[in-house]
Order: sequence, then C-alpha cells, then structure tokens
Amino acid sequence: MTIKAKISLGLAFMFAIILGLGGLSAYYLGELADDSQAILKDNYISLQYVSDMQKALFDRATDPNALTQFDENLRKQEVNVTEEGEQELTTALRRDLNRLKATPTDTVAIKRLQTNLLQLDDINRQAMFRKNGTAEKTAKDALLLLAVVGTVCFLIILSFIVNFPGYIARPVRELTRGIREITSRNFEERLHFRSSDEFGELARSFNSMAQKLDEYEHSNLAKLLFEKKRIDTLIQLMSDGILGLDENKKILFANPVACRLLGIDEAKLIGRYAPDVASVNDLMRTLIQDLMIEDWPESPARTDNKGLLKIYDPGVNGLEPSSPGPSSPGKESYFNKQIHAVTVAPTGDGEPRPAGWVIVLENITSFTELDQAKTNFIATVSHELKTPISSIKLSLKLLDDSRVGQLNDEQKQLVGHVRDDAERLLSITGELVNMAQVESGQIQLKIENVAPSAIVRYATHALQVSANQKHLRFDINASDDLPTVKADPDKASWVLVNFLSNAVRHSPEDNAIEISVRSIGSQVEFVVRDHGSGIRPEHQKRIFDRYFRAPGNNGQSSGTGLGLAIAKEFIESMGGEIGLQTDLADGAAFYFRLPRN
Repeated sequence: MTIKAKISLGLAFMFAIILGLGGLSAYYLGELADDSQAILKDNYISLQYVSDMQKALFDRATDPNALTQFDENLRKQEVNVTEEGEQELTTALRRDLNRLKATPTDTVAIKRLQTNLLQLDDINRQAMFRKNGTAEKTAKDALLLLAVVGTVCFLIILSFIVNFPGYIARPVRELTRGIREITSRNFEERLHFRSSDEFGELARSFNSMAQKLDEYEHSNLAKLLFEKKRIDTLIQLMSDGILGLDENKKILFANPVACRLLGIDEAKLIGRYAPDVASVNDLMRTLIQDLMIEDWPESPARTDNKGLLKIYDPGVNGLEPSSPGPSSPGKESYFNKQIHAVTVAPTGDGEPRPAGWVIVLENITSFTELDQAKTNFIATVSHELKTPISSIKLSLKLLDDSRVGQLNDEQKQLVGHVRDDAERLLSITGELVNMAQVESGQIQLKIENVAPSAIVRYATHALQVSANQKHLRFDINASDDLPTVKADPDKASWVLVNFLSNAVRHSPEDNAIEISVRSIGSQVEFVVRDHGSGIRPEHQKRIFDRYFRAPGNNGQSSGTGLGLAIAKEFIESMGGEIGLQTDLADGAAFYFRLPRN
C-alpha cells in the first residue's frame, strides 16, 4: 500500500469517527427535542386551555362572552387529547357546558365543570412530570453513551496522532542521517527500514546509490576525476589567462583571469562557440584569429612572436590594488599570446587526434615595463654620448691640422687609435639609438622609390676604406635595368652597410666580397657573400636575435649583437624580408628583399 493510500485511509478513518460521533449526538439531540416537543404540545398547551376555561367560568357573571371563550378553549382541547382519561373529562366538560348554556344558573353543572377542569389539569401536570423524567433519562443515556464512544474515539485518534507522524518522520530521519553520512564520504552507509510503500522504494534506491558510490569511490575513475579537479583548481589559481577550446572551437574552460580580461562571466563563456563570442568581443577575435587558418593546427605548440597584446585589466571586482605592481589591475597590462594545439591518442589507437587548443595569455607586464625603462635609459645615454664623442672627433681633427702644431710619429699613432675608438663609440651609440627606436616602436620611415644601385653605391663607398685596409675588393653583380624599390634610403643603406661591415670584419685579407642584386617576383633581393669563417649551424637560428653575438674561430665574439637585429626590424618595417643562406660550403651570405615599385 502506498503512503498516499495510507494517509487517505487514516484521514477517512478519522472522518468516519467524527461523522459517527456527530450522528450519534444528532440522534440523541433529536430524541431530547422530541421529548420536549411532546411536553409542550401535549401537556403544556392543555394546561393553558384549562387555565383559560377556569378564568372564563369565573368571569361568566360579569363577562357576557365568557362562555364563548370557554367554548373556544374547550374546542381546542378536544383536538389536543393526548393522555389517558383526558378524553372522558373533555366529553364531560362539553356536556356540562351545554347544560350551563341552557340553564345559566345550574350550580350542579358549574361544580362538575370546576371538578373536571381540576382533574384535567392534574392529569396533564402528572404527564409533564412523567415525560420530563423520560427526557432526563434519555439525556443521561445519551451523555453516557457519548462519553464512552468519545473516549474510545479519542484514544484511537490519540494513538493515530502519536504513531502516524512517527511512521512518516522515522524514515525521513533515517534518510537524512544517511545523506549526512554519504556527504561525509561514508559510502558504506545503508538504510534498514523495510516496507512496501514509497519509503521502502526510497530505501532500496538509496542503498543502491550508496553501493554505486562506494564502487565509484574505489574505482580508477574517481582518482582520475580527483586529479582533474586538482588541475582545474591549479588553472583557476594561475595568474596568466588560460582559455581552452575543443576541436570544434567550443569553449571548454576559462580561468578567472581570462574571464576578467574578456569582460565576460565564466557561465556565459563555457560551451559557447568561440567565433560567436569573437563576433561581439574584440579580444576574443584577436585570440582566435590564427585558429581560423585551416593549416594552423599542424604545429602542436605555437607562440605568436607578434602576440604581445596590450589589454586593459580592470582587476578583481574593478578595485585598484593597495600597492601597485608590475601587473596591477586597473591599468593597461601586457600579455604574450601563446596557442598550444592539443592532441590525444584514444585508448587502443596509436595515432593521436586533434583535441582542441589551449590559449595562454602570459602576463609580461613587469618585463615589458623593465624593457621600456631599459630602452629609455639606452636612448638617453646614447643621445648624451653623441655630444662628447663629436667633440673628441673635432679635437682629433684639430690635432691633425699642421697649423696647430706638428706631431711626431708616436703622437700620430696615438691620435689614430683615439680616432678609431671614437668612431667605434659613435657607431655603437648609433646602433643603440636605432635599437631604442626599434624597441619603442618609433621607427620613422621615409618611403621613396630608390634605385638599388644607389643603395649599393652608398654602402660600398662607406666601407671602401675599411676594405682597402685588408686588401678586400667588392665584386658587384647588378644589372642596370633593375626596378626601383619602395624603401627608406637611409634605413636600406644602413642595413647593407651593416652586412658589408660584418663581411669586411670576418673576411680574410686579399679576398673578395660579393654583392649581388636581382629581381625576384615582386621583390628585389640584395645579397652580401663573404668567404670567411662562416656561421656555425647551431648559431644560425639565433643570428638575428638581439644581443646575440656568434663566436668566431677563436671562440671570441665581436660587435654588440644589435646590428643584425636592427637590420631585421628595419627591413620588416619596410615590408621586406631578411635572412641567412644556410646551404653554403664556406663563408656566409646574408640577404634582404624589398618590394619593387
């Protein structure tokens, strides 16, 4: 039987008890009402008629209508005969009244009327007392019966009230206790009450659930999920922004930093298609623009070298930090975008399959600010050094003037060394100034249509003296009908001068430096080839990195490590390409390409 049926049956039983008590009470109240009605109708009214007839008989001498009133009351009494002997008295009253009407002075008739009225009164009074006793007995019987029945019903209802809530509450308490134990990871807890209703079904379902949880707790899956939760927690606590996408570009997870930078709550990100979010969010569009390239996932891990992003970080709840730091919220911060392609080999399958991407926004604000401070410092120092170096060169030029005075051979040699050092310092400060422009993003270009021969002519003329000192010659291979290039003549010439100065430095004496210029598609290529020691294969990939200096044959490095890095920035800023040919047997060959007009 179900709980609903039991509750309905209990309520129906209580309703039946209430209905029985009410019916029994109504029955005895009806009996008492009938007894009272009998007294009023049968006896009390007859007494009233007798009283009126006695009064009319007494007033007959003074009231001519007295006998008429007597006759009316007698007629009413004749239809209200209810007691034994009452009919004979009523008949006698009618007979004596008729005689009195015939002979108003008949005293015998009057006395019989008075006697009969008294007897009629006595009969009704005795009947009233008798019926009142019957009513009292009925009331006592009803009270006793109702008391017995009410007590029994009260005990039954009291037992129902005491036991039935316990029947409902005990399984609920047991279930609550069991749930607490399950919450405390006590999966061996079981419910032991048995019944065929919903509570029994609930107990069986609970025990089945506890058993499954116990099996799950001791399974490898639980351990895996625990490790997953630990990894999720670590991702949530990381200071870098992390965004995960599946192979269909749906967002799987986003830590608080990523949500804060995107300005979107995590609940509104998870499960959404990333391009849909990118359609209304500029930062998301920037983050996934590389993923829109079909062949991009071929690389398992990729860092966008141009992925430096300047993003406004509002901070947690938009609050400013108490002590601003390099990555203080409430300010524009710098982040390096890294995209890692995730591949997973399914169980039983040796071939890995694409499983999505992880986008990392590495907070490099502190490093960027330090780099900017370094760049500003270098730019300031380089600019300030130019003035004293220029003064030194001017002084050296005056010392060379014979009008100032003659120098002996040793003095001339010392002046020459000082002049070389001053030129070297001036070259270094120039490179530092150019590097400061590159790092600050303030490269000023004056793009013109420039003849390649003019660039080659300027560079070779600038390095001719240095080449002559080592007995080097420039072999130039360039046709006269080369198209002009779109470039800044000063920057392009500076790059070629840098290539030639490196070639002069590393070339052996009595050798040639080859300079070739040719048109390739929509570009014009400049190549500088020397036959020196060359660049080791392990250093070729880093040759254009800032401050990297490739060691020579003697293991020593020369230069500042900035020239090629600056050259790379200059050429790329003009829309060109720069590189190193790696398939040479000896020496080195650097090239750059500029767009043709």
